Amino acid sequence: MSEILAMEHITKTYPGVKALDNVSVSFEQGEVHAVMGENGAGKSTLMKILNGMFPADSGEIRFNGQKTIIRSPRDAIGLGIAMIHQELNPIKDLTIAENMFVGRYPKKGCVVNWAEMYSQCRKLFEHWKVDFNPRQKVRSLSTAETQMLEILKAISYDAKLIIMDEPTSAITEREVQKLFSFIEELKSKGITIIIITHKIDEVFQVADRVSVLRDGTYIGTKPIGELDHDRLISMMVGREISNVHPSRSFQGGEAVLKVNHLRCGKKVKDVSFELYKGEILGFAGIVGAGRTESLRCLFGLDRAESGTVEMAGRQVHIQCPRDAMKHGIAMVTENRKEDGLVLCRSILENTVLPSTYRNSRHGVLQKHIEAGAAVEMCQKLRVKTPSYENLVNQLSGGNQQKVIIAKWLMTSPKVLILDEPTRGIDVGAKSEIYQIMNELTEQGVSIIMISSDMEEIMGMADRILVMCEGQISGELHKGEYTQEKILEYAAEVRK
Repeated sequence: MSEILAMEHITKTYPGVKALDNVSVSFEQGEVHAVMGENGAGKSTLMKILNGMFPADSGEIRFNGQKTIIRSPRDAIGLGIAMIHQELNPIKDLTIAENMFVGRYPKKGCVVNWAEMYSQCRKLFEHWKVDFNPRQKVRSLSTAETQMLEILKAISYDAKLIIMDEPTSAITEREVQKLFSFIEELKSKGITIIIITHKIDEVFQVADRVSVLRDGTYIGTKPIGELDHDRLISMMVGREISNVHPSRSFQGGEAVLKVNHLRCGKKVKDVSFELYKGEILGFAGIVGAGRTESLRCLFGLDRAESGTVEMAGRQVHIQCPRDAMKHGIAMVTENRKEDGLVLCRSILENTVLPSTYRNSRHGVLQKHIEAGAAVEMCQKLRVKTPSYENLVNQLSGGNQQKVIIAKWLMTSPKVLILDEPTRGIDVGAKSEIYQIMNELTEQGVSIIMISSDMEEIMGMADRILVMCEGQISGELHKGEYTQEKILEYAAEVRK
C-alpha cells in the first residue's frame, strides 16, 4: 500500500495547555487506521486540524504526496477528506435528502432540482441496502439512525479518506457489524478509514494499524497483529490496567425504589421493577427497546401516563426533574450536549448547577463553598483542563461526560441513574468511574445503569433487566449472564 496522508510535526497550543506536541503520523491508502488514546490525548484535535476546523500552530500536511493547506472543512471535502463527528448535528427539521445534500443541492439552472436530489439519495440508499425514506424528517430518526445517515453522507462526497470519530458509540451490535461491512467495502475500493474510538475490542476486529497519542504526544504506530489488549492499553495510559471492572460484593438489601406498571407514550408500555440499596441494576436491550424512555419517565423528564413509584415504601409523585431530585433521584442523560450541559457556561458553573440550592444561605449563593466542592469533585474524576473557569464546550467529549457525572454526584443522590455513563470515555477513565460507582454503592447509593456495552453491563451490574418493545422481557442475576441470553431476551418479549 502507498502513503495517502502524512501529518508531520503538528503542534497546537491552547491557553494553558499544549494539545499536540510535534506529532508526526502517516496513513496508507485503503487501510483502516485506528487513532487511540485517553481523553485529552489529542486525537480529536489532530483530526479537526486535518478536517480544517482550526489551524495547527506549526507542522505540515501532505495528501497524495502533495503539501497542502486545509483552511476549512470545505477545503478538506474538496481534497476528498470527509469527517463524521462524534456529536451529531443534523438539521432536524429538514428531510433526510436535504440533510444529505445541504450546501450542494443539485440544480437545474438557478433552481434546486428536487427530483434529482431525491433520486440520487434513493440510489445511494439502495446501493448500501439502507431502508430510509429520503422525504422523512431527520427529527423522526433515532440516534443510531442519525449516526448511519452521517456515515452515508460522508460516503456520498466520494471521499478518498473518511474520518470516523466514535462511529459506534450510539448504534447497536447489529448496526456495528453493518458499519464494519461498509468499511470493508470502502477498503476494497481503496478508501482510507481513520477511526477514533475507545472500544478496544472493535479495534482488533476492524483495524489494520493503530496509532496511539498520550497527553498530546505521539507514542507509536503498530500493525494490529503486533498488539494484544493489555499492550494497547499500556501504550494508551502509560501503565497497566489489569482489571477494568473492579470486583463487587453486593449481598442484597431493602428495596429503596419500586416502579409499578409505568406507561409513557409508545416506547414504555408496562414497566415494573425494584431497586435495592447499594445495588447496581443494569438495563440492557437494543436501541428503541424503551430503556432510556422508561428512566426519563422515572426522572420526570417525560410525563407518565399511568403507574406508581415508591421510595422507601412510600408512594411519591414525580412530574418533573425537580420532584425527582427532591426525593434523591439523579440522572446522567445519554446526550450530554443537548440534555447534560450548558455549553456556554464554565466547568464550575455546570458542576454546581443542580446543587446550587444546597450551598445557599438565606437565598444567597455561597460561591466559595460551591467552587471548592466542585473543584474537588472534578479532580476526583480527573477532568483535564488548565482552569475550571474555562467554558465546558472547550473540553473533550469524555471530559464533558465526567463533568456531568460530577455535577450529579454533588447532589448526594440516593438513586443515581446512569444512561450510557462511559460513552466516549477512555479505558483509564472507565476504570476510575467504575471504582467511583463501587464506592457510591458501598455508601448506600443505588445505581440504575443503561448500557449498550455488553462487557460493561455484565462486568458491573449485580442484576440485569432486559427490555424489548417497551416491556421488561427478562431478568438475569449475577452468575447467569451470557451475551447470548441477553440478546435472546432483547430480541423477543417472553409471554
